[in-house]
Amino acid sequence: MTQRIVALAGGVGGAKLAHGLQMALDDPTMMTVIINTADDFQLYGLHISPDIDTVMYTLAGLANTATGWGVRDDTFTTLTMMSQYGEDPWFQLGDRDFATHILRTRALRAGATLTVATTSLARALGITPTLLPMTDDPVATLIDTPGGRLDFQDYFVARRHADIVTDVVLDGIAAARPSPAALDALSTAGAVIICPSNPIVSIGPILAVPGLRDAVESASGPLIVVSPIVGGEALKGPAALMMEGLGHEVSALGVARMYAGLATGIVIDAVDSALAPAIEALGMQALVTDAIMRDDAGRERLAREVLDFATTLAAARAGAR
Repeated sequence: MTQRIVALAGGVGGAKLAHGLQMALDDPTMMTVIINTADDFQLYGLHISPDIDTVMYTLAGLANTATGWGVRDDTFTTLTMMSQYGEDPWFQLGDRDFATHILRTRALRAGATLTVATTSLARALGITPTLLPMTDDPVATLIDTPGGRLDFQDYFVARRHADIVTDVVLDGIAAARPSPAALDALSTAGAVIICPSNPIVSIGPILAVPGLRDAVESASGPLIVVSPIVGGEALKGPAALMMEGLGHEVSALGVARMYAGLATGIVIDAVDSALAPAIEALGMQALVTDAIMRDDAGRERLAREVLDFATTLAAARAGAR
C-alpha cells in the first residue's frame, strides 16, 4: 500500500502491530501512529507517557520483550536508592527509561508541546514513522470501582487491575483538542488501522478527543479494527475484565459491536471464525486469520495481511462508487 497509513494504538498489543506495520511497509515514513495519552501521569516530578514510550521503544527495537514495556536489559539502581530513602517504587522505571522522562519533562517545562517532545525523542532513536500523541492537552483516565475512584496507574499497576470496573471517566477530555498533526495525517490517510489495543482505555480516549472521531470517520480510506480479544480472552491486560464490568460481550463480536458504524473491516482470530457472520451483519467485513503475534515474524505477517485487507476494502469501496 503506497498511501499514508494511520494507526491508532496504545499498550503492548498496539505497539506490536505498529512494529509489524513498520516492517511491512516499503516506506515506513508513510505511517503515522496516533497514541493514547490518557494514562500519562506525574511521578517524581517527571511526565510519564506509558503508551507513547511502549510504542516508541518497540519501534526502536529497545523494548523489553519479556514484559512488553520498558527498555531491554535496563537496570534499576535509581529505584533501589529511592527505596533506601524510604520511597515505595511501585511503578517500575529503569535507569535508561528515566532518561526519556527527564528529557521529555525538560522539553515540556521549556514550553514544547507533547507532540514536539515526542517527535524529538522518536527521531533521536531512529524511528522513521511519525509518532503523535492524541492531544497536547492533559487528559486523565479515572477508574470507578465498587471501592471508589482510582487513578488509572493506581488501578492498573499498583493494584494490578484486580478491581471490578463500573465506569471509566476521562477527566479533561471535553477541553482537549486533537494534535493538529494527527488531523493532518487522517485527512490524507489511505487506511486507518485500530491496533489490538484495549478498546475502552487505549482506543476509547483517542476517539473521545473532540474532533478526532470525526476526522477518523472522514478519512477517505477504510478503517480496520484488529480485535484484542481472542477466544473470549484478552491477549494481555485488563480489556476482558473491563468489557465484562461495563456490560460488553467479551468476544470478537463484542469488540465489533463497539466499533459498529465506524469500522469498515475487522480482523479476528481463526478460533473466532464462527462469529464472522454475526460480525458481518453489523456492516463490516471480517478477515479471519492467525491474529496472535508471537514474534517479529508474526507481527510482520499480520501487518501484511491487514494492509492487503485494507487494499481489498479500498478497491471494493472505489468500485461501488
